[in-house]
Amino acid sequence: MPIVMYDLAGADPALRFSPYCWRIRMALAHKGLAVETVPWRFTDKDAIACSGQGRVPVIRDGDSVVSDSWEIACYLEAHYPERPSLFGGAVGQAHARLINAWADSAVLGPAARLVVRDILDAIDPKDVDYFRSSREQRFGMTLEAVQADGRENRLAAFRDSLTPVRLVLRTQPWLGGTAPSYADHILFGTLQWPRCISRFEMLAADDPVLAWQERALDLYGGLGRSAPRV
Repeated sequence: MPIVMYDLAGADPALRFSPYCWRIRMALAHKGLAVETVPWRFTDKDAIACSGQGRVPVIRDGDSVVSDSWEIACYLEAHYPERPSLFGGAVGQAHARLINAWADSAVLGPAARLVVRDILDAIDPKDVDYFRSSREQRFGMTLEAVQADGRENRLAAFRDSLTPVRLVLRTQPWLGGTAPSYADHILFGTLQWPRCISRFEMLAADDPVLAWQERALDLYGGLGRSAPRV
């Protein structure tokens, strides 16, 4: 039986845009594990009540239910050790934890300020009131105001947040070294989110991070590249 994964979807059920869900979709492909993705919306809390919380990704693997992208990645590594490793050992797992914390704290926030209003146009109508109210409470202003203050002027700060990645890519093709690891999947998911949900260009054409993203889009049979976009 395939692993079942609840995956955030827009009004179009084929539009999947959660950064955290993309991390796990790439992890599952890395492991070569069969998965059945179930489109999930922000207000579908009952569908994942079995996980004891209200956010995706959530996976069901036989009798096991696991939530939180980091916990799911660790679960996959521990329960499928015969499959290709996501971390390359305990040291790599510890390093990936740092990348996970950095992406969540230093990259996701600035990215959200660039595209959050665009998300509103792509989500299911039943989610609109919830999304607007919850995000406006988080930002302390309307979604329109978040983007109205010249997002092009904030783009440089977002690109600067990726400087550590550029420094690494000077000497190796992947964050994982010679081959992609879960560290790459963390950043890929973080950047795949705005790529799927908005047409705003986040990366410059000559950015080494864009070249890395292009390589990552072609991994696992083009899983990322074939994903529907707005």
